[in-house]
Amino acid sequence: MGSTLIFKVRKCLKPFKPFFYQGSPAFYTLNTSPQPLSARFLCTRHTKPTPGVRQADRGGSGQADGLGGGRNSSNRRREEELWDGAAKGRGKTSALWPRTSPPKSVFAAGTAKRTAEMLKRKASRDAEQPLGEPEGRPSRGAAKVQPPDRPLSAAGWRTLKESLGNSQRFDIQMMCALFNSGSDLDIAKSLLTFVAMETGTLSYELLLRYLTLCVSGGHDAEVFDVYDIMRGSFPALDTGASSLFIKSFSRTERWREAVGILRDVKKVFTPSPRNYGDIIAAAMSNGDAAAAWALYDELIDNDLSPHQETWDALYKGARKTEEEEGKEAEAVSQSEHRERLLGILLHMRNNQIYPRRGLASGMKTWFESLTEKRWTGSWTSATPKGVCKCCGSELESIQLTAEEYQQLKDRVMADIIQGRDVFNKTTPEELESFKAFVERKPAFDVVVDGLNVANVNKDKSRQSETLLAVVSELQGQGLSVLVLGRKHMLRPSRSWERHNMKLIQQKAHCFFTENISEDDPFLLFATLHSGNHCRFVSRDLMRDHKACLPDGAARRLFFKWQRGHQLVLDGYVAAGRRVRFQSIPSYDTIIQTSEDSWHVPYDDTEDRSSYEVPQRWLCLSAKP
Repeated sequence: MGSTLIFKVRKCLKPFKPFFYQGSPAFYTLNTSPQPLSARFLCTRHTKPTPGVRQADRGGSGQADGLGGGRNSSNRRREEELWDGAAKGRGKTSALWPRTSPPKSVFAAGTAKRTAEMLKRKASRDAEQPLGEPEGRPSRGAAKVQPPDRPLSAAGWRTLKESLGNSQRFDIQMMCALFNSGSDLDIAKSLLTFVAMETGTLSYELLLRYLTLCVSGGHDAEVFDVYDIMRGSFPALDTGASSLFIKSFSRTERWREAVGILRDVKKVFTPSPRNYGDIIAAAMSNGDAAAAWALYDELIDNDLSPHQETWDALYKGARKTEEEEGKEAEAVSQSEHRERLLGILLHMRNNQIYPRRGLASGMKTWFESLTEKRWTGSWTSATPKGVCKCCGSELESIQLTAEEYQQLKDRVMADIIQGRDVFNKTTPEELESFKAFVERKPAFDVVVDGLNVANVNKDKSRQSETLLAVVSELQGQGLSVLVLGRKHMLRPSRSWERHNMKLIQQKAHCFFTENISEDDPFLLFATLHSGNHCRFVSRDLMRDHKACLPDGAARRLFFKWQRGHQLVLDGYVAAGRRVRFQSIPSYDTIIQTSEDSWHVPYDDTEDRSSYEVPQRWLCLSAKP
């Protein structure tokens, strides 16, 4: 069968300790006959990576799947690592939305990274950094092992092992080092030969690491041999090995065998999105769209989120099918392809998923290949008022409908305001007292997180002065303001001057909680109770509170409401300088469609945090 990795020894494998699916890799003893062990079980002919296979990143995080063999969840994580402002409210609030310059927001893609880099540069100026420190800590054990640059004989490996202290895990550490350094596969083969000759034992873990080296390097012919050996020698395969075999088989003419491996995996645990994605891509590239969509449906039914490479494969595969003129309709018609691919866009919309530039480019090419209508795709952006700069269409409003607002209010009240975690830092009595206070007052226009705002400046001696400046700006615009603070702010001090605090209480309604209480539930209650027009001022991004909501739909509503209602100070508050707030967009950043257009916000950067939104759009418009 053209094998390049055949153990030409008589094997009678029995477990050294019990094998279990969700624990550490089991070790197996290779029992041989009394006569000398044959060393002719490894072919050292030169092997080349499979053409077109990208070499894997050799960094420490790239040691996924076969380099650990821990619990299923750990293996799954390692596997994935390797492969891988105008307001619509009341007229008197319009003064809150200053400037129509390009959007500047804590929610804009890349803001968090730029802020972190700025703080890092600032810190480096304030403190001397030690020189010569390594950028990252290498994997344990691997840093001490330097792999050879050529295959070694058994004697050569023995000498090297002795020079490193005869470590019991020498073989594992060395195979890990070979992976990290991108060494030639023949060196790894000679290591396996040495281990088998010296101990008569090859551990499951060692073979798993060797398998990882083969898969990452594109040595699929070697993978086939390892598959035959491991399936014949061990009663079962763990998550890491199965995932590696699926990946390797899926990129060859034996891709259908990966479906059988996937079937075995499903008997024990739910396969990963990457497992499904590898086979879906293989099915599409080999013209079996029916199999690809069946697996995709199974992936979605398992409540898994597809990788963007999977969506990209579906778009490219459908385009390839449509371009093949004269080919009779297969199990999946072109019209069904269109419906399924448009369904992917709706899925991304409903789950607020943003395609990366590569996937968006594939979408653009597919739309432009359609013949029923002439579609044109353009890379563009939106004006501050939410108008597409390419086609002039108005994008969806960031404001919630009355029904959406009521749904969000009910969920926040039930899961955040009245949730069990709230009373870890406040009391039911204090919360009820605050509710009664809010209900006695007229609806507020703005709710201010007093302590959060006061700390915007580095100079902590000016806290009350900073808060007063912000409250004065809001009150000067004719707004009804509520300031949430803590009782220690009422005790005169250098930071909290009595005169400033009295002026704040004259200009705004105020409620001061106990010093140990958490401000956010009070802020959310007051803002939501006041109505959809009410905004709040805070730098807190509320990620922990959003996570308390029970489902994705509620969390997406919260994020939409937050982006349309949260005022964040733009820079520092300085004496004699007008207080400014970051712009609030008037439009929602979500995939949207009309009869003859699609607007797709896409990632054009790799530094977008999960709570940020892209600034670039793909405009797709159809002409008769």
